[in-house]
Amino acid sequence: MWLTMCLCLNRFLVGLDIFRGNLFPLFLCPYIHSVIKESISVFDIFKIGVGPSSSHTLGPWRAALRFLNSVRAHGIDKVSTIQVLLYGSLAKTGIGHGTDVAVLLGLGGEDPVTFDVNQITPRMQWVTEQKKMMLAGEKEISFDPETDIVFLFTESLPTHPNALTFLCSFTDGHQLAETYYSIGGGFVIKDGEGTSAGTVVDLPFPIDKASELLHWCMKTGLSISEVVMENEHGWRTEAETKEGVLKIWHTMRDCIYRGCHVSGELPGGLHVTRRAAALNKKLLKGRTYNNYDEWVAAIREGGSGFQYTLDWVSCFALAVNEENASFSRVVTAPTNGAAGVVPAVLQYYIAFCEGYDEEHIINYLLTASEIGSIFKKGATLSAAMGGCQAEIGVSSSMAAAGLTECLGGSPRQCLMAAEIAMEHHLGLTCDPVGGLVQVPCIERNTMGAIKAITACQLALQSNPDNARISLDDVVNTMWHTALDMNHKYKETSEGGLALKLSINLSEC
Repeated sequence: MWLTMCLCLNRFLVGLDIFRGNLFPLFLCPYIHSVIKESISVFDIFKIGVGPSSSHTLGPWRAALRFLNSVRAHGIDKVSTIQVLLYGSLAKTGIGHGTDVAVLLGLGGEDPVTFDVNQITPRMQWVTEQKKMMLAGEKEISFDPETDIVFLFTESLPTHPNALTFLCSFTDGHQLAETYYSIGGGFVIKDGEGTSAGTVVDLPFPIDKASELLHWCMKTGLSISEVVMENEHGWRTEAETKEGVLKIWHTMRDCIYRGCHVSGELPGGLHVTRRAAALNKKLLKGRTYNNYDEWVAAIREGGSGFQYTLDWVSCFALAVNEENASFSRVVTAPTNGAAGVVPAVLQYYIAFCEGYDEEHIINYLLTASEIGSIFKKGATLSAAMGGCQAEIGVSSSMAAAGLTECLGGSPRQCLMAAEIAMEHHLGLTCDPVGGLVQVPCIERNTMGAIKAITACQLALQSNPDNARISLDDVVNTMWHTALDMNHKYKETSEGGLALKLSINLSEC
């Protein structure tokens, strides 16, 4: 009865003209898009998690963990049943993105940062076979994924296309229902909240737009990374920030290295062959190594020719996103589908530019994070809202700015590089074949990385005084492009390349 009432209410809402098709993002604007003075840390933009999707895997996982807090308030021991309703894009591409898996692991109380990814398959097999789950790791309850995770393929909630509702019944007759929206990049909003940020922090340099960032840089004489570091003091000490940023890099580094040494076929039914390992072996031409540092040295021995360098940048990006597609550990940068761009460009800098220098690595990631923050505040990081321009486009913009600062560019040149990178991703659609973050997503990361490097070089060789378009202009344009884009090109697998190859996910 309860489930029926929820579905009836939802059908009434989506039946209203304002909530149909592409019109619902206009309704969303005052709810999410116009958030003012949202305090976003480098660790909000860069999150350690599990692939393949930040909005369809990490977001639902985090939503489930938040729901557990509400359940605990009434008593885990009193829980009788739990159901999960997946709406819109989460339903349409949920199987390919592992949304059901993420929800189950979250309800199990597992942490996406530390959970052993090798345990995903056996855990899911146990739940499927036993039709039970360990709620919060504390209480065994009946749970059949076939019936208790409901994919509402034709239903959408008005606030955001990535929506999920948790329904919980307790033995004392109490019932609990909470709805969450996964708004991109692993950010989650509970229905009724106005922002995805946690506690509002009073920052010394409040920034919502690129013009404000530039203002602070010009007023203080600080670089972008230095301004960001000053703001990070609002959360923690400089030493703690540096340690955390290096942990982010080490996770990226390990992902690149691991991805360059794993062969085989990606899971999911598309039968996509992993290419990074074969390309790595081909480019090294027999040079030997035993660890990451020796591997980088072996790469450098091959020289710095254009084609050789280009191949390596592609290899780095392929490696990360092949790992991402394999439910491995990655860093959301700013999303999982675009996780390969930022680390690939940073690895390019390490291997072919200045070498491994921790200060430059920290500066790169701090600068990149601020660009991602500006896009989140002024547009979106969700492909279900804005298409792939919100993922690959933003990541390319982030990487371009970070690389420009590391190569000696001024703050204005960094912002120019970010603008150039996004300008040439505007309108990029999200059309994953089979709802899997594989085709065309993996190769798009190589394109985003190359565009970032090109944008950096253009900015370094240009005078920002002559630029006709600002970063704020392109952020605003990206948002309006997102509003104009047909919904079938927004991570639904109902348009574009997604229609060119059909697979039966139920048989995978």
